[in-house]
Order: sequence, then C-alpha cells, then structure tokens
Amino acid sequence: MLNQSVTRRQLFKTTGAGAGALALASMLGGAPQAAHAAPAATLAAQAPLAQATPERVKQAAAQLEKLAAQELKATGIPGIGIAVVYKDQVLLARGFGVRVVGKPDLVDADTVFQLASVSKPIGSGVVAALVGEGVINWDTRISDIDSSFEMFDPWVTREITVRDLYCHRSGLPDHAGDLAEDMGYTREEVIHRLRYCRPDSSFRTGYAYNNFGMSIAAFAASKAAGAEWEALSQDKLYGPLGMKSTSSRFEDFESRTNKALSHVRDGGKWAQKFVRDANAQTPAAGVSSSPNDLAQWMRFQISGGKFAGEQIVDAAALAETHHPHMLTGFNPFNELPGFYGLGWGVSYTSEGKLRLAHSGAFALGVGTNVVLMPQEELGVIVLTNAYPIGVAEGLAAAFIDLAVYGKLTQDWVALYKQRLSDPSAVGVILGRDYSKPPATPKPALALDAYTGTYENDFFGEIEIIAKDKGLAIVEGPAKQTSVLTHYDRDTFTYETQGENAVGTTGVFFTVAPDGQAMRVEVENLNIHKEGVFVRKAVK
Repeated sequence: MLNQSVTRRQLFKTTGAGAGALALASMLGGAPQAAHAAPAATLAAQAPLAQATPERVKQAAAQLEKLAAQELKATGIPGIGIAVVYKDQVLLARGFGVRVVGKPDLVDADTVFQLASVSKPIGSGVVAALVGEGVINWDTRISDIDSSFEMFDPWVTREITVRDLYCHRSGLPDHAGDLAEDMGYTREEVIHRLRYCRPDSSFRTGYAYNNFGMSIAAFAASKAAGAEWEALSQDKLYGPLGMKSTSSRFEDFESRTNKALSHVRDGGKWAQKFVRDANAQTPAAGVSSSPNDLAQWMRFQISGGKFAGEQIVDAAALAETHHPHMLTGFNPFNELPGFYGLGWGVSYTSEGKLRLAHSGAFALGVGTNVVLMPQEELGVIVLTNAYPIGVAEGLAAAFIDLAVYGKLTQDWVALYKQRLSDPSAVGVILGRDYSKPPATPKPALALDAYTGTYENDFFGEIEIIAKDKGLAIVEGPAKQTSVLTHYDRDTFTYETQGENAVGTTGVFFTVAPDGQAMRVEVENLNIHKEGVFVRKAVK
C-alpha cells in the first residue's frame, strides 16, 4: 500500500486547475504578489522590467542548478532532470542525483523519466499535426472517426468532438476510468465501460480533468490517420524532432538502460517500490523522455511548430492548443483567470503575457512540470523520479521569476512544498476516519452471509471471498485481492492499492430479510456513484 494520505486525483483538487497533471503551476507560478494590489500606474512603470533578457536568463539558469542541488539534498529526492531553452537555443540540460535510490548510476541529460501528465501537451502536438494535414480538425466529431465509441447520452455520443475531449468539457466525471484501469481492465475495456458512466455536468458546461477522455480523442484521431497512436507519435513528432529517447510505449521505457525509476516515501525514506504502466491512457500519461529530448520539444512549441528551419506542424493548428478553452480557476496573487487549452494549462501574467504550463504526477512515484513563456521565447522543464511534493513546480516557477523579473517574487519551492504536503489544502482523505473504532461496535453476521459475486455495469464483477478466517475483496480482471477488516456490523474496511489508492476505505453491505447480503457499496469506487454492486444470481 502507498504511504500517502491523498490520491493523485485529490492532490491538486483545490487549485481549480485539474488534478494529476496541471497542478498549482498553471495558477500560481510566475505571478508576482506585488502586482496583486498595485495601482495601474505602478504596474505600467514596472512592466518594462518584466522581460527576459539574455543576462537574466543566464543567471536564472545558474541559480536553477543551485536550487536543484539544494532541493536534492533537502528533500532526499533521488533524481532531478532539468532543461532550459531560450531564443531557440538549449541553454541547459542536465541531471542531478541518482536514477534509483541506493544505486550509483547518476541522472544525466539523456536519462529517461516517465512524464505522467506532461504527456498531454506532447500528445496535443501530435493531434495538431493531423489537423494541419487536414486528416481531421479540432471540431471533428468522434462518432465520424470512431463509430464504436459511446457516451452515456446518445446526443453527446453523436456530437462530442476532439476539441471537447482535449479541453475536458465532455461531461465525464473527474478522472473517470482511472479506477477501472487500476482494476486491470485494458484500454479498450475501460473506454467501452465509459458509456455506463453518468455525466457529472452538462455537455460543454463543466470542466472535469479526464485522462481517458483525452485518450479517446487521441486514439480516434490516430484511427482516422490509419495508424496506431504510438507509431503516429513517433512519425509526426519524436522522429522529426530527433527525440531518440522518447516513446509513448511503456515497453520502450522499460527497455532503456539509462532510466530513472519511480520512488515513494516508505518509513520516512524514499524507496523504489512500484512501476506505473500507463499504456492504457498513453496519450494523456504514458510518454517517457529525457531532458535533452524535451529541450527540442520546447523549442518546437515556442517556435510555433518549427524546428531547425522546417515547419514540422502547422502553426495555426498548434496555436489552437495554446488558446484558452475552459475556465479552471483564479490566480490568488493577481486574481487573473486560469484556463485549460488543448492539452495545456493556459494563463496570463500581470503584464498580459501568455504562460503555458502542465504538471505530471504519479502517486506511484513521479513528479514533473513544464512552463513556457512563448513571447519571451523561454521554456523550462523539471523532472523528478519521486512522488510529487512540489519540487518540480517550485523549481520551474523560481526559474521563470528569475528569468523574467530578475528576482524571486515568492519562495516558490517552499510554497509548493507546503501546499502539496498539507492534506487540508489539497483535498480530504476519502470518507470517514476508520482509525477511530465505533463506541459500541456490533458483531458481523456469519461470513457466508457476505461471500459471493456482485456486479454493476461500470466496474463489472467483484467478489467477496472467505480468506484466512475472514473476508477479502477481489476486484477486476487483475483479481486484485485485499483483506477486509471488520469495523461495525455490516461495515468492513480495506487498504486500497494502485495509482489511485486512498488509504483505508469502507465496504458497506445491505442485508436482505433472508440474512444474505443483497448488495455492497465500495466507498472508494463510489466517488461518482458507480460503486454499488448487486449480488449476482447463482445459476
């Protein structure tokens, strides 16, 4: 079980910027607090100073190296990879620390990291390539290029577009499908099951961050192009940009010799315990890459789709990914709105300059962040092989401050670390506190009153089995088995597992008059009212 108190889904919930990938970075970084209450005349006087210059950027890069080394020592994070680009040049690409804790292999500029949700702006560039070629457009309906896909509402099934899914306005609940993936369902099975998922909001009216929604759009686009997504990404982006260490296949990451493995905290120390295979949602979370490769990608993004003098992706198609599409929240320092574009977090500085950002997070041990300032021709990416504690976001925001303003307007590293380490700030532990037993607990029924197979449309079957003189729950195709602990009468608990683990969760049985449980609610799976299972009749 993960030694964490909040899920990746909850981690960035209160930022208004989307969980798991966008994080606080799109709302907080690069926004000077002094601008919050400054009169217009003062802001106008300060505006000329808010500009990256070669000297500022050079000094900021040197300071970023110092800050990264300091954070490596202060936090014990095993490894950090960073890259900085400016004026179409790679100013910095290097590594710090080790690829795996307890081993001597050092992180360098070619060390491959899993990117988690920084995969999203990379994938949107692949789709932009198809848009530029006329294979699809951003408003192509999914039903026109993939007739097999269905949403809960037939009208939405017919009308939903690539754009809708890439800016998270499909109506699908936040992170719908992620728990089914944890249970062992394949890419195709998860996508099929989303038709049973009731919407959280009306179509195109609400923002809800969704990995599988975005992946559906990417897979449909690749189907229209007559290629698999992984090969298409290589053909349209990685190959033309010379990104030789980059892939959208988990198997390629696994086969690298120079790779940084994920780490979580265990007993107060960083440990390499888990491996996250994100192939099922690879357009949204499955890319792996190195600082050197990502420097080339940032050059391409900042240059409007050009690379080494060649237009790799149509400028207008790529620019559309940088435009605001859905409001996600407001910057607490300058009260300016933040948005989601197409695979990007989009915001503006107090001086009106475009700022693109995205974070990536695996609860199983990855934290990443990228920030681009296109008008400044400036970009930075920070990769860590550790559970996200705010270091990637803090280092990137500090660099942007130093490069654009010539000074730190906030202690960004401390701010992000504090924000992401405080459960009350980022979300609450799911459900009740099971560490406190009921005052007068009632005994459970005989175990065979609860054992059996239960089912629903979305998650399929779960089993309650007798195990070691007690009960256990068996979930999904992976047969993920967890011991149940009795709490009170027909309520049990278990420790959740996987990328979306939430610690202890409840299991509530409803017993029929005949003394047999007729249904069960699994608290962790019932976030969006999909976790109630009915006993399957014995044939």
